Amino acid sequence: MTEAVAFPQDRACPYHPPTAYEPLRAARPLTRVTFYDGRSVWAVTGHAAARQLLADQRLSSDRRNKSFPAPTERFAAIRDRGVALIGVDDPLHNVQRRKLIPSFAVKRINALRPRIQETVDRLLDAMEEQGSPAEVVSAFALPVPSMVICALLGVPYADHDYFEEQSRRLLRGPRAEDVERARGELEGYFHQLIERKWGDPGDGLLDDLIREHRATPAGDTADRDELVSLAVILLVAGHETTANMISLGTFTLLQHPEQLAQLRADETLMPAAVEELLRFLSIADGMLRVAKEDIEVAGRTIRAGDGVVFSTSLINRDADVYPESEELDWHRATRHHLAFGFGIHQCLGQNLARAELEIALRALFRRLPKLELAVPAQEIPFKPGDTIQGMLELPVTW
Repeated sequence: MTEAVAFPQDRACPYHPPTAYEPLRAARPLTRVTFYDGRSVWAVTGHAAARQLLADQRLSSDRRNKSFPAPTERFAAIRDRGVALIGVDDPLHNVQRRKLIPSFAVKRINALRPRIQETVDRLLDAMEEQGSPAEVVSAFALPVPSMVICALLGVPYADHDYFEEQSRRLLRGPRAEDVERARGELEGYFHQLIERKWGDPGDGLLDDLIREHRATPAGDTADRDELVSLAVILLVAGHETTANMISLGTFTLLQHPEQLAQLRADETLMPAAVEELLRFLSIADGMLRVAKEDIEVAGRTIRAGDGVVFSTSLINRDADVYPESEELDWHRATRHHLAFGFGIHQCLGQNLARAELEIALRALFRRLPKLELAVPAQEIPFKPGDTIQGMLELPVTW
């Protein structure tokens, strides 16, 4: 066991785990960390143990469980309100997920690829027309997934400034009351949108869900509340995670010119590069669970009621699974990385995320072959460790 290590912590470099996590790496596969309120929880840092535990339904994702761990004050502020899909267990989780699976299947996402490409090309046209320098987060990394998820859900992109700001406050605060207010704003927005769509649904995923729910009495508040909760998680997760991967992926490639040169020389490497970047960056570091029963793993006992956090930034750099794990290698086997989680809660939108990343990064570096950072790397701000990792700004020139 290690001395208490605080979790989460900020990264010193945006694409490497926090240096303060080194004792956790040394204590693989399971050790203890301390959250903001002094609570000690189990930290899973080994790849094999993580896969075993994420597949074990004795670990619960139900955020309304009073023992569910809260790594930050912001998280604790909205924990009791519950979250659809990612914050519930079976059988409810299975019911909700089955409603959404067809919209995120490989065939459906492949059919979206031309639309994603069109969106990417239009944004790059605008960047080139504006001319160098540019700021990648606002001009490209954020609008690509925002436009795509709006089109998929049937949410007006004209409202993107509003919901992007509320999503930012929901994920980053800074205060607990900011998070509570942002959650309420997003729920209010979707209640109004669903009310407008209820009588005459369109052709988005949200509209499809409305059609299913219209089979129940129109005044059924519980049904509409579930729709709102699903819409919030799909919208926020659908643009925030991919936007951060595009911005941080771009920064990382610019900081690794040899690996970037390999991609420029052979674009067929891009799907493998996306998988390696997902492993290497691990932007969603800290999946949470609570034990419903005692669980024996790696010679330790996780007791019922214990909190568990999965440090994906360390799990995805387990040297037993990924030799030379600190290096970017487009030719390594990364199929089993846990950037999207594992088990029944594995990310539903992973096919969409992969498609967006492949198309966006390929087009960006093809269209702007002289792309480079506009300021020294150490001057570029990135996000703190208590939220999804990514760049706050990414000034570039070409």
